Amino acid sequence: MPEFNTVDLFDYGLIGLYFVIIIWVGFYAARQNRTTDEYFKGGGKIPWVIAGLSNWVSGYSAFMFVAAAGFTYLHGVGAAVIFTSAVWAYILGYFVFGKLWRRARISSPLQFLTRRYSPSTTYFYSITSIIPQIVGIGQGLYILCIFISTALGFNEREFDLGFAVVTGFQLSIILVGAVMVIYSVIGGLWAAVLSDTVQAVIITTMTLIIFPVSFSYLGEGHGFLAGLSRLLSEAPEGYFQLSGDTANPLFLIAYFLNVLLGYNVGWAIVQRYYSVRDERDTKKMALLCAVLALLGPLLWILPVMASRIIFPDINSIWPSFAVPAEASFVSLALLLLPHGLIGFVVSAILSATLGQANDAFNWLAATLTRDIYVPLRKRLTRLETSDRHQLVIARLTMFIVGALGVWVALYIPKLGGAFQFALQFYSLTAAFMMPVALGLLYTRTPWWSGMASCSAAIIVALTLMALGVWNDHAFVRNMFSESLAATVVFFGSAFWFKRDDPRHQELLKFEEDLKRPALSEAKGFDPSGLGAYRLMGRICLILGAVLIACVFIPSTRLAASSLNLIAGVMLLGLGAGTFYLTKDRSQTRL
Repeated sequence: MPEFNTVDLFDYGLIGLYFVIIIWVGFYAARQNRTTDEYFKGGGKIPWVIAGLSNWVSGYSAFMFVAAAGFTYLHGVGAAVIFTSAVWAYILGYFVFGKLWRRARISSPLQFLTRRYSPSTTYFYSITSIIPQIVGIGQGLYILCIFISTALGFNEREFDLGFAVVTGFQLSIILVGAVMVIYSVIGGLWAAVLSDTVQAVIITTMTLIIFPVSFSYLGEGHGFLAGLSRLLSEAPEGYFQLSGDTANPLFLIAYFLNVLLGYNVGWAIVQRYYSVRDERDTKKMALLCAVLALLGPLLWILPVMASRIIFPDINSIWPSFAVPAEASFVSLALLLLPHGLIGFVVSAILSATLGQANDAFNWLAATLTRDIYVPLRKRLTRLETSDRHQLVIARLTMFIVGALGVWVALYIPKLGGAFQFALQFYSLTAAFMMPVALGLLYTRTPWWSGMASCSAAIIVALTLMALGVWNDHAFVRNMFSESLAATVVFFGSAFWFKRDDPRHQELLKFEEDLKRPALSEAKGFDPSGLGAYRLMGRICLILGAVLIACVFIPSTRLAASSLNLIAGVMLLGLGAGTFYLTKDRSQTRL
C-alpha cells in the first residue's frame, strides 16, 4: 500500500489563503464596476491575456482531475485525442467566431438572440438554457465537494450548526458555494476573469511540478527519460492505441462537434470574446487559448498515464470509490507532493470548478437582468431602469442563482448521484447551441427560426429516448439527431424570410454591425489593464513566498519539501516579471 501524505494543518492554511485571495479579487473587481456595462462585460476593456487565460481555464473543473483522469487511466492515449480537441475549436474562433462576437456589439450573451431573432427567442432560451445552467452549477459543486470532503477526511462526520445538523459533505457544499456567491456578487465579470486567471496560475504551476516528478519517480532513480521509457514498455496492450469510444469514428465526430459548439457559442465563452478591446484582441485571445488547450491537458494526461504503472491495482487502494481510477491524479499528488503543494492541489481543483460555476451564473445574471427584467419592467411600468437599479438587480439575481446552484448540489444525491444525473439530463441538451452558431453565420432566416430549430432538437431527442433508439450510444445519437434536426429546420425556415417584415428591423441593423469591423480607436499599448496585471503579480508573489516558507515543513523521502521551493521560485519569478513589464510599459508612455 503506498504511503500517502494526508492533508494537514499547513495544507488547510494554504486552502484558506486561496479563499481569502478570491474574495480579495472580488473586492478589487468591485472598484472597476461603476456601470452595468462594466459589471457585465468589463467595459469592453479586459486585457486579452487575462481574457484568454479565463477562457482557457473555464474548460477545467473537478471533472477534469477526477472523471477525466479516470478515463485516461483506463483508456490511455485516447484521452489525449479527446481532451486536446478544444485546439480546433479555438482555431475556428481565431478565424471566424471571435471577430463576429465582438462585432455583434452586445452587452449580455442572450442579447444576441434578441438582436438576431426576437425578444421572444430570448425568453424561450431563458427556459431551455438558463435552467440547465443552474443545474450545471449544482452538479459541478456536487462533484467538487465529493472530492474535497473525502480528501479532507470529514465526509462522514456530522456538524451541529445550531439550527441544523449537516454532514461534512453538506457543509463543504455550503461553505464553498458561499465563497463562490460572495466574490461573484461583489465583482461581476471582472471578478470572474481575474479569479480565472488566479486559477490558471495555480493549475499551471501544479501540473508543471507533478509532470516531471511523476516520471522521475517512475524512472526509479534513473531520471525522467527512464520513466517515460518504462511507461512505453510496461503499459497494458493497446494503451497507446484508440480503444473503446475513442476508436468509434462516430463518437469522435460527435465529440468534436460538441466541443466546437461549446468553445465558440457557449454563453460564458461568448462573454469573453466581447469583453476585450476589439476584434484584433479576440484573435490574440483565441490563439493563446489554442496553445494552452494543447499543452495544458498533456501536463496532466501524461502523469495519469504514468499512474497506470505506479498504481497497477488502484482498486485495492480505493475500494470504497465507485470508480477507483478516478482517484489516479489525486493519488499521484498525495504520494509525490509535500505538504504545502498538497494544499495547492486541492486549491487548484477548487479553483477550476469554482471558476466554471462562476462563469455560468455571471452570464445568467446578465441575461436575467438586461434581457428579461429591464424590458419587462419597461413594458409593465413604462419606466426606464437606471444603471444603479440594474446593478442592484444583477447582484440580487446572481445571489439567487448561486443559492439555487447550492440547493441543486444538496439535492442531487436524492436523484442517484452526479454521473447518473448528468447522463439523464445533459444528454438531452447536447446540441441546443446549434441555432446560435447557425444564426451568427447565416442571418437570412425569420425571427422565429431560432425557437423552431431548438424545439426540433428537443422533440427529436425526447422522441428517440422514449422509443429507446440506440440507447447504447446515447451521446452520439443525441448529438447527431439534435444537430441534424436543428439544421434542417433552421435552413428550411429561410423560405419564409421576408426582409420587409417589421420584426426584422433589429436583424437588419445586426447584419450591418457584423459587416463593420470592431476596432478600437486607441493606438498601440492600452494601459487600462495594468492594474489587473499588477494584481496578478501581487498574488503570484504572495503564493510564491508562502510556498517557499513551506520548505521548512517536515517531508518524506518521496515528497521532498524542495518541491515547495521550486514552485515558490516559479511564482516569484512570474510575479516579479509581471511587475517589471507593466512598470516598464507605463513609464514609456510618460
